[in-house]
Amino acid sequence: MRGLLLLLLPWVLAAGVFRTDLRPEKLRSDRVGSIRILDQRELLFDKIGGRHFSEISDLAYLKKHRWLFMISDEGELFRFKARFDGRKILEMTPMDADVIRKKSGKKLKKRRRDSEGLTLDRQGRLYVSFEGKPRVARIAYDGRIFSYLKLPSAIDRAKKMWRRNKGLEALAWHPRYGLLTAPEYPVKGASREVQTIYALSGKRWSYRRGREPNSAITALEVLDNGNLLVLERAYAGLSRPVVVTLRELELNRCGNRRLCPTRILARLDSSKGWAVENFEGLAKVGPNRFLMISDDNDNFFQRTILVYFEVTSH
Repeated sequence: MRGLLLLLLPWVLAAGVFRTDLRPEKLRSDRVGSIRILDQRELLFDKIGGRHFSEISDLAYLKKHRWLFMISDEGELFRFKARFDGRKILEMTPMDADVIRKKSGKKLKKRRRDSEGLTLDRQGRLYVSFEGKPRVARIAYDGRIFSYLKLPSAIDRAKKMWRRNKGLEALAWHPRYGLLTAPEYPVKGASREVQTIYALSGKRWSYRRGREPNSAITALEVLDNGNLLVLERAYAGLSRPVVVTLRELELNRCGNRRLCPTRILARLDSSKGWAVENFEGLAKVGPNRFLMISDDNDNFFQRTILVYFEVTSH
């Protein structure tokens, strides 16, 4: 046991941003389907700004200041200085951290800090979505809540969700439709074969759910052509492969009575050799260039992985 601890000690003491590679051994190309992987990094920090760095569930990039915000499942809001070019991540430096709290400065109760989605609007205003009790809030850069936004009736109560603690997992801002959100799974009473994305204005779009067991929406972003980039994760236990899918949803080719057409941009399947992690977050950082981040579940055997990629055709 002592020998094992000595072997692990350098890893435990290490902190920073390290290169990694999730690709199967035999895959040498950086192209997967309709995406090109530009860079892959592991983020290894114990604490940032005095707060435990783990369970990152979403991202938002403020290009004006080159700030990358990261939100955790426990309501911690981390801020990094981040720079990118068309080929790689140039900088990823932690700056500070805060916790989501009331306007008065008082912390939210732990069970109310179950944050999942994060996004910025055109004016650079920051928003967060919550899982247990479905909510979307506008927050300051230091985590203080300015206000809660009104939700569509279909998703405004926990009892309407498929299961407990399966609320508003994803959040994005669309230049035409405003704030968009989605629960992990279809709401109660809806077809189990169909996923739905909701605009806070009341509009909605539905598409056929992924065929993998327990396929769930974990993040949303917007492509340059106005279509949605949907991140899906399928996990059904240790005996089954983990599958992460990036899908394009064509918003303007669907109506209230028909499903939106989608196409798979990339599919990362652990049974095909991909070292897939629990990817839960997306952020747009450049023209059709995005970051995807994994939630380590605060588990020693899982990692916080940041993948920088470009959508090459849409």
